[in-house]
Amino acid sequence: MADCLFCSIVAGSTPAHLVLETPEVVGFLDIRPVFKGHTLIVPREHVDTLVELPDELTVPLFGAARSVAAAVRTAYGAQGSFVAVNNVVSQSVPHLHVHVVPRTKGDGLRGFFWPRTKYADEDEAASYARQLRDALSS
Repeated sequence: MADCLFCSIVAGSTPAHLVLETPEVVGFLDIRPVFKGHTLIVPREHVDTLVELPDELTVPLFGAARSVAAAVRTAYGAQGSFVAVNNVVSQSVPHLHVHVVPRTKGDGLRGFFWPRTKYADEDEAASYARQLRDALSS
């Protein structure tokens, strides 16, 4: 879709810190992460919400989310992760995306209150992306 930010990232015309690319999905760091390493997994094909996700993309999308959820433990020393999908409400970009947020006991995340943070600079964001790419490839 021409005016979709995530389609633009998938196409490579909008820069992003990519951590995962398969024929069906792309994973990249959220620019406003709940915690550093917060990753979004999107289908390459434009799909608005989970309800519209074709069956043939379900396993690739959620398989990638599962892989990233495992990799954040290795990459960042996280104890676990929070994995979520917003549908319409709180969905800031109308392109289906799965959030994978690294978690550690006592990190301050309570319920669905999502405080946001920022990367210090592009180098720090690139470092987080590299760490997760490395963990995904091992």
